[in-house]
Amino acid sequence: MSNIKLYLAIDYTIQDLNNTDYKGYSEKELVCALQSRDEQAMSVLYDRYSKALFNVIYRLLDNQEISEDVLQESFVKIWNNIANYDEAKGTLFTWMLNVCRNNAIDKTRSREFKNSAKNQSIDSNVHMEQHRTEFNPETLGLKTMTEKLKPEQKEIVDLIYFSGFTHVEVAEKLDLPLGTVKTRLRAAINELRTYFK
Repeated sequence: MSNIKLYLAIDYTIQDLNNTDYKGYSEKELVCALQSRDEQAMSVLYDRYSKALFNVIYRLLDNQEISEDVLQESFVKIWNNIANYDEAKGTLFTWMLNVCRNNAIDKTRSREFKNSAKNQSIDSNVHMEQHRTEFNPETLGLKTMTEKLKPEQKEIVDLIYFSGFTHVEVAEKLDLPLGTVKTRLRAAINELRTYFK
């Protein structure tokens, strides 16, 4: 993905997320079609969400090629595990975001990723730093939306979604019970969901 395409992906993410057309599918119909193994629904899902999900993965990995691979692996995982999606626990996008974020974090812990990071030359890093367009939650307006949350909710959302911490890591960092972290995160997501309506 070129820098121009990445910029456009970032620029249109909020517009995409606010569009509820799904090319003829409601979210519930899209989930049902996916669970019925409808490949056209998978194509719609990819068209609808791949840009936003790529941006999140790229922010965590800071490597275009590996981010594209993780995105593809994530969509395979989504396709294979769509039966496990439970709308009572959150939106389809939130569920997919967690799949992608977890895959990206797993990738950062892999030997292959650590070796590729060590092998990057200084010149390459300087060039990338000068020319890349980086995912920035401020650009999407998401970071601004989190400012409206209660401080204890905002802190958890920031750590999990913008810093890549797991629920367990957040519980340890903030010295909170895991259940409290999950409850505050769920409340924050429900609050943020109202901003997209």
